[in-house]
Amino acid sequence: MIVDPDVRFSDALEQWLHSDAPKSLGSMNEVFAEKTFAVAIAILMAVSATPLPTGGITLVFQIGAGLMAAQMVLGRRTIWVPKRWCHHEMGRTTTTRTVPFLVRRVRWLEGHSRPRWARLFHQRWFLRLQGLVIVVLAIVASLAPPFTFLDTLPALGAVMIAAAIMLEDIVVLIVGYIIGTGGIVLFISVGAAMVRLVERLF
Repeated sequence: MIVDPDVRFSDALEQWLHSDAPKSLGSMNEVFAEKTFAVAIAILMAVSATPLPTGGITLVFQIGAGLMAAQMVLGRRTIWVPKRWCHHEMGRTTTTRTVPFLVRRVRWLEGHSRPRWARLFHQRWFLRLQGLVIVVLAIVASLAPPFTFLDTLPALGAVMIAAAIMLEDIVVLIVGYIIGTGGIVLFISVGAAMVRLVERLF
């Protein structure tokens, strides 16, 4: 069953969450089709996007988001994972905290956005470009040292880009670009400052 275009995306996501369907990537692919990439990337990057210390535990999520975005770059329409993982259920924390958190944020965005330049989000080259941008943001987030919060802005930028794909809103996409670029600039600036400090000490 594919999401009804007349149903708000947050409602569709919530309906899937409370349905009897298994909470797995395979089930998500069946319901959200090509937008599964956006949903999965938003879920994986959501924890990093919050300004809370994670101690590097989100690194695996960032790598996972980067690999999924790489599949977007390659032009895949649905997420490919090994068969044994396809129907692997998401953890309780994901289904009781992360996904509901994402539903609330998407619903808030829906109240402040509308489809703008929606046709772009159906173009293969455009989705590949977004995948490439998310790959870059995921790499930057994964390189950030633990407890520095330098992964927050790149991750938030990736989440906003994923939300823009869900909502087909170019304005949300631009906001994601601005946040993500700010995160990259901050990462480079802090990194350069640390290099200069080390040079002075040694």
